[in-house]
Amino acid sequence: MKQARTGISTYSADAFGVCSALYELGGMVVMHDASGCNSTYSTHDEPRWYGSRSLIFISALTEMEAIMGDDEKVIGDMVDTIAQLRPKFAAIAGTPIPMMTGCDLRAIAAEVEARSGIPCFAFGTNGMRSYLCGASEALAAIADRMTDRSVTKRKNAVNILGATPLDFSLSGTVPSIAAILRENGFDPISTWAMGSSLEDLRRAGEAEVNLVISGTGMKAARLLQARFGTPIVVGTPIGTTLTGRILDALRLSAADGLDRIAFESCVQASACEAWILGEPVTSRSLAAALRLECGVDFRTVSTLEALPELSGVLSPQDAQASEEEELQQLLSSARLVIADPMYRPILPAGCRFLPLPHEAFSGRIWRKRIPDLTKMDLPAFLKAGR
Repeated sequence: MKQARTGISTYSADAFGVCSALYELGGMVVMHDASGCNSTYSTHDEPRWYGSRSLIFISALTEMEAIMGDDEKVIGDMVDTIAQLRPKFAAIAGTPIPMMTGCDLRAIAAEVEARSGIPCFAFGTNGMRSYLCGASEALAAIADRMTDRSVTKRKNAVNILGATPLDFSLSGTVPSIAAILRENGFDPISTWAMGSSLEDLRRAGEAEVNLVISGTGMKAARLLQARFGTPIVVGTPIGTTLTGRILDALRLSAADGLDRIAFESCVQASACEAWILGEPVTSRSLAAALRLECGVDFRTVSTLEALPELSGVLSPQDAQASEEEELQQLLSSARLVIADPMYRPILPAGCRFLPLPHEAFSGRIWRKRIPDLTKMDLPAFLKAGR
């Protein structure tokens, strides 16, 4: 019963991460499952749903189709829909039922691509992993198959990778990061994948350097690095001092071609009992910003999967824990915690708590309270907790 949860929520599923990453790119995404998943995704995890259009569908898999393995129905439905709506690409994402029946999603995608004439991706999502895995795979697929290999590098051009509402909502953080880059002499040519078109992402090879602002962008950054030789800077601009370090790292990496983790030198005290829970890149960035501007040490708990491409993001003083029981043990002596409000019930008595909502964890409940991370008043934030 290690994975049982009685006090906290679960993160948005991997299939929803695929939908979020591809939402604005003009493609068509099909979640292969019975009816229901699309409603959950659009209601709780997708703040863009009511303000902009995207071709996200459910295959409406029936019990008999699952038992008999009738893949022709979903293939035919996808091909017919592509002919009517003319998306730029198509994708099929798995869910628990196709996982249990051994559905060959890659074969389905290959058949759809052959019949429709447009690129079709298959994502082996299964509903058992978090959005981090799904969004990471989706952005990597775009980097692998949809980028233009014939582009020429441009001075001061930069890509922003790892931008989805699941990590940043519509709080203004992503446009603010792009604005900060422009104000400091950089040219953000694409944001993966909020506020940019598929045509923008195709030009990613023009960048001198890539800025990864959340873990969902790291796999795509590695693929772009292998293809175009683009160095990677990791960090979310939070607070004036850390933002300055990120800008300096971008300039250095553009010049020497080396990767940099902007918060790497901000090492916390090993005995610190103040913690930040959540996605590793944004959490480590916040911890570094608080140390640099407020002189307060925080350790980070990455509550998501330990993807191999994120190796080195956490410091030796940080932790990796996702299950309720292990989190309670890890935080048993915590004195101060920054986390989504849904983590509060498992914290020890007397622990001071600073709520920082995370859309991928609590959905729309505290959406209006999610701040623009680039404009946080960090000293005031520290004083506000109870």
